[in-house]
Amino acid sequence: MNPKRKPKFLRQGQYLKRVGEKWRKPRGIHSKLRQKKKGKGNIPNVGYMAPKNLRGLHPSGFMEKFVENANQLSSIDSKKESVRISSKVGERKRKEIIKRSKELNLKILNA
Repeated sequence: MNPKRKPKFLRQGQYLKRVGEKWRKPRGIHSKLRQKKKGKGNIPNVGYMAPKNLRGLHPSGFMEKFVENANQLSSIDSKKESVRISSKVGERKRKEIIKRSKELNLKILNA
């Protein structure tokens, strides 16, 4: 789905300094946003869902594969999938994984 067509869902009152931009469902009884009044903003709903073949993809367009050691890299397709290294992996093993993935021409999301 084209990301330009999907609106940016803004939290009610996000223009106030104390209110963040992260989406929260409007719950007030007089809330114009909850009542879906025109010009008050958009509420996320099922109609904005992405097509099935694009769901779960990384913004780069690749499927993410979780990797904990260099041996797991051999089963990854470089045209469709990218690598995300586990946070539990230490520095030495991480260097091995990065070196091996460069040989196999794989993209690493958190190198």
